[in-house]
Amino acid sequence: MIEEFLKFNEKFVEEKRYEKYITSKYPDKKVAILSCMDTRLTELLPAALGVKNGDVKIIKNAGGVISHPFGSAIRSLMVAIFELNVTDVMIIGHTDCGVQHVNKDEMIKHMLNHGIDKDKIEMARYCGIDFDKWLAGFDDVETSVEESVDLLVNHPFIPDDINIYGFVMDSTTGKLNLVKEVKRSNK
Repeated sequence: MIEEFLKFNEKFVEEKRYEKYITSKYPDKKVAILSCMDTRLTELLPAALGVKNGDVKIIKNAGGVISHPFGSAIRSLMVAIFELNVTDVMIIGHTDCGVQHVNKDEMIKHMLNHGIDKDKIEMARYCGIDFDKWLAGFDDVETSVEESVDLLVNHPFIPDDINIYGFVMDSTTGKLNLVKEVKRSNK
């Protein structure tokens, strides 16, 4: 499969098909979106919002959640806000998410079945990795979105003039349902 990607890429560059995607690193609409890595959202999310290349910053992870107050999702949002002039943040969860009901014990079992040595898992625990939190899924997508919004609203490094919105997107239709809105500036 990777070879197919590389062949396509070579032709893409040769034919200069990239030209229609050229834009700056600054999002034209000053919005950052944190959403799930679900394959159904790859094209659906931008299409359902009417955004095109260059409009917004899209940060994706499993579940579209902020799982650690100083993890990579917060770091990405800080770069978006402080370096790339983002003024609004959207947290967008979605229906039928694969992270919903993820079980850490099952995940560890899958790791072991894929050849990850049990001693390495124990070493991670010894080093302070709390698998109950780190590999946790969620039971309710609306609650998960609301928790991520609340974390941003109360985060010491997210400025008080950043508006924060939480939504759940229908992973079939793209319809957005507002979960929580915190407007903190009068732009």
